[in-house]
This record gives sequence, C-alpha cells and structure tokens, in this order.
Amino acid sequence: MNTPICDFVRDYAAGDPVRMHMPGHKGKKHLGPEALDITEIDGADVLYRSRGIIRESEENCAKLFGTARSVYSAEGSSLCIRAMLYLALLSAKEKGIRPCLLAGRNAHRALMTSAALLDLEIGWIMPDKGEGLLSCRITAEKLEKALQEKTYMAVYLTSPDYLGRMTDIRMAAEVCHRYEIPLLVDNAHGAYLKFLSPDRHPVSLGADACCDSAHKTLSCLTGAAYLHLSGNAPEGWQTRAEQAMDLFASTSPSWLILQSLDRMNAELADDYPDRIRRAAERLERMKEKLLQRDGWKLAGNEPMKLSLCAEGTGRPGEEWSRILRENGIVCEFADQEYVVLMPSAETTEAEWERMEEVLGRIGTDRMRNGKGPSCVPPAAPVPEQILSVREAMLAPRETLPVSKAVGRILSDACVSCPPAVPVVIAGERITKEAADCMQYYGIRACDVVAGI
Repeated sequence: MNTPICDFVRDYAAGDPVRMHMPGHKGKKHLGPEALDITEIDGADVLYRSRGIIRESEENCAKLFGTARSVYSAEGSSLCIRAMLYLALLSAKEKGIRPCLLAGRNAHRALMTSAALLDLEIGWIMPDKGEGLLSCRITAEKLEKALQEKTYMAVYLTSPDYLGRMTDIRMAAEVCHRYEIPLLVDNAHGAYLKFLSPDRHPVSLGADACCDSAHKTLSCLTGAAYLHLSGNAPEGWQTRAEQAMDLFASTSPSWLILQSLDRMNAELADDYPDRIRRAAERLERMKEKLLQRDGWKLAGNEPMKLSLCAEGTGRPGEEWSRILRENGIVCEFADQEYVVLMPSAETTEAEWERMEEVLGRIGTDRMRNGKGPSCVPPAAPVPEQILSVREAMLAPRETLPVSKAVGRILSDACVSCPPAVPVVIAGERITKEAADCMQYYGIRACDVVAGI
C-alpha cells in the first residue's frame, strides 16, 4: 500500500529547500526528526480540509479497517470523542431530540469535557455491586431498561476498558438500533482488534462510530488516532466528519504524527496483522502459565492486555508495579487493586521471556510469603447531579482537600491519565461515600464550585 504523506515529506526534505515557512526550527536537527516536521505548504494538503495526500491516506486507512470513512487525529482519541458526540448532537437536533446521552459510568474524562463543551446531559449506566471504578458491565437488560425509560440521542460505551474488560458490542448495537439510536464506542485501547481472527473491531460488530488510539496498541507516535464511521451511521455523518473534527482541533497538527499514521497503513497492509495475532496468542499462553503455574489472578478478557489482581496478595498493585520496575519492567498502570501491562506486536520474544521469568519468580515469592490482607475498594458513589456539567466546569471554583469537600459540588474531574476515569462528575455533589472513594484512589484535593 502506498504512503502518500510519508513520500511527500521525504521528497521535500531531500530537496534541502530554504524553509521560509513554519516551524521555526527550519528542519535543522535538534532532537532528530526536524527535517520531516513540516506545515501545510503547497502540495502537503490540509487536515480537515483534505483533498490530496491526506485524503488519499485516510482512504487507504478506511479500506484496511472496513469503514465508510476514517479521519486522522493528531490529538489522540479525545478529539475523536468530541467529534463523535458533536455528530450525534447534530442528528439529535435535526430530529428534535434533547441533547441527552446514555453512557457507561467508566468513561474517560474526555466524555465529561465534551459534555461541557457541547452542553450535554448524561444518563449513567452504573457499575454492578462489587465492580470497581474502572469497569461497568453492560448487558442487554440494562440497555433495554434505560432506553425504555427515556429518549437518548446516542449510547456511549467504553470497550475495552482500562482493565481489559470488553463489552459485547454486537449485542449493544442490536439493542441500540432497535430503538433507532446510534452506538458510539470509545475503542481507544482496541485499534488492533480489527486484525484479530475473528475481527472484533466495534465498527465490524455494528457500532455507528468509534475512536481508536493508534498509538496505544499499534506502532504509531503518541497522539495518533482515528475517528471511524460505519456505512450504517446516521445520514450526514460521513460528510460532516471533518467539520466535526475541525471544530475542536488545532490548526497546527503534527506532521510527524500524520506520517506515523500513513506509515501504519503500509504495515497493516503487509505482515503486521499476523504479528498482532501472534502477539495475542503469545499473551494467551503467558496468561495460562501465570494462572496455573504461578497462582496469579487475572482480570479482563482483552487479547492484548495483562491485568494482574492484587487482591489476596498481601501487597497493593502499586507495590507490585514498583517491584516489576525494579526488575526492569515498566507497567502501564497500577492502583491498589490492579497492575496493568500492555504488550504489543512490537514486544520481542526476549521481552516476553523476561516478563514470564519475573512474574513467575515474584508470584512464587508471593505464595511462599502468604496471602496477607486484601484491598477492598469502596462502592462507586451514586451520583446526585446538582448542576449541568457545563455549568459546573465553567463556574468560579476553589480547591479544597477532599476531606473538607463533602457536600460541595465538583467543578472538574480531579483525575490524571492513566486511567482518567472520574470518581465524581462535574456538577455532582460530593458525598461522604464519594470522598472516601476519591481518597482510596489517591485523590487528596479537588476543585469545587465556589460559593455553593
């Protein structure tokens, strides 16, 4: 498969022109990639006004992913999430439907900031009893019940979630489409799912739109992402996709990231899908060893994520993460309950063997030393919405210790990434249960609406 963006930039750099355009480094080497870092010069096309090499590359991408339209993001999946919701909002307004979204509670904070920008109301599907902050099991019964009780402009689900738990997207799509409601999926962690056998990508399973972070599980630079639209998406979404992205995006996208996305197409058209499948099979064998030989408990069913449960090990997940780091293995994420590792098609056999050896050894040590106490997370707080997300996030605010914020209204999510899943949503009242949950997850201070 051709790589029009990469070819153009390399040819331009090889010509060694006098660069009287941005960026200011003028192609001179400082970090290394400057010669390939350009702007929208003649022939380079314009992201979200694409007619040339960018559009050609995006069409290559759409063929690979089997979508009706795929649009590049150099600003991660957060940009794609805002665009998806904007498209759903436009459709809702055309139909006279209130701007209210039904969403799983384990959503990334990008959903909350999008709701503030678009002034959306959100109806939440809450986790089951015993589920932690990062997961929210979605069943047909839950969806049916929610959609029978209220009219929503769209359904928004996160799958895979940060722990590798995956929702039955085909089931969710069938329920949504029975009610003539589009299904949007935050598939930031699952770009590679298209290339498994069988194909498990949300668009292939019936979702109307999804975002994929190409940098999370494919070999792209950080910030590379896709907005994918299904051929069955509501009328007008394909033609409005660039407008939706342009509304929230920078006018100075990284051309290094765009080249990364373009190059990925050539790899996906070659042997990269085989490498993805081999990596998923390798992880499956490793999981079996960790379960059967070493006594680890695992969470999730995602094929390219390893989530170790700290429950019953006598140590919180952060401690196991520290031990792994001391042994040369740096994890994606850890909290009191879990340690998350994310291999990929780029993981070498030597690295697989190193992980198996270290996890096997510390697993044996853990068993020898006894199980000890376990971490029991508090229940997720039941939300009490006082202000809209927009009202709360745009209101004057003050910062308080969480212990002194009980009874106040949250004005912003006080979580970092990873995992960026808020305990309380902007506009909700902070209850004693919510404060306990925030402190359990290491949140010591938060912003609240001033004067309320």
